Amino acid sequence: MPRMPKRTKFRKQMRGKLREKATRGNFVAFGEYGLQSLESHWLTARQIEAGRIAAQHLLRREGHVYIRVFPDKPISKKPLETRMGKGKADVDYWAARISPGTVLFEIAGVSEELAKAAMSRVARKMPVRCRLVGRRISA
Repeated sequence: MPRMPKRTKFRKQMRGKLREKATRGNFVAFGEYGLQSLESHWLTARQIEAGRIAAQHLLRREGHVYIRVFPDKPISKKPLETRMGKGKADVDYWAARISPGTVLFEIAGVSEELAKAAMSRVARKMPVRCRLVGRRISA
């Protein structure tokens, strides 16, 4: 089932701009390997779910998959061949805002080869270019 907020303060949002690189959520925090985006985009709840399924299918209950993004932006869409006016359309789907550098998924408890294979599968489901990153070594 796709992720979405349980409740929101306002039903609809304006589109906004994706300008800067990620300053938060840009390093591996929970797992050993992560999938980091190299472009900015809106990631839909269905794309996030497709990535989760792809990773867990390859891992076969081995290790742990962490999802680091949450779709909290409502995207509205008017039906086709509808005249302008008559207010803003209903919410069509939910999306997460992705900036360059955002870590999308993390994996823990598996070997590097298996993590690389799983993240490669997840990256094919994503609408942005991604790269595999490892955990930083704290001194």
